[in-house]
Amino acid sequence: MSPIARILAAGAAFAAVATAGVALAQDYSANPTYGTLNLSAGFRPDPQTVNVQSGGNLNAQNLSSACRGFIANAPDVRLNYQAGQYQLMISADSSADTTLVINGPDGSWYCDDDGGNNGLNPLIQFNNPQSGQYDIWIGTYGSSTLQPAQLYISEIGTR
Repeated sequence: MSPIARILAAGAAFAAVATAGVALAQDYSANPTYGTLNLSAGFRPDPQTVNVQSGGNLNAQNLSSACRGFIANAPDVRLNYQAGQYQLMISADSSADTTLVINGPDGSWYCDDDGGNNGLNPLIQFNNPQSGQYDIWIGTYGSSTLQPAQLYISEIGTR
């Protein structure tokens, strides 16, 4: 193997290892810690609420520079959603400063820190949501300490 080919192979191997660390940080194939919701557009009651413990030992910023907080490896909640004519809002509420990380049906990561209730809670709004699987993590900003929180899923408004 030529020196250039060895350098390229080493670079490719390094890139694969570096990328694998980020890709494996959150395991959206793992069973969600607090269960799965199967909802179709027009669901009732609205909002759907799930009690969770926010936080974990993984820094969400490793997924994207737009993400904040500390989250768990496995999703907190999985939402299987059949979209209709409504928007979809996913938010969290806690006395702690919480964050939100969602892996959407398109494989993209969506994150929010303080866009929701009381300025310290997150909200992610999908104006034209896709049908499919949404894996949801509720993080704790600035600390890996677990904190009680509520996850809200709504089509008609935020909490």
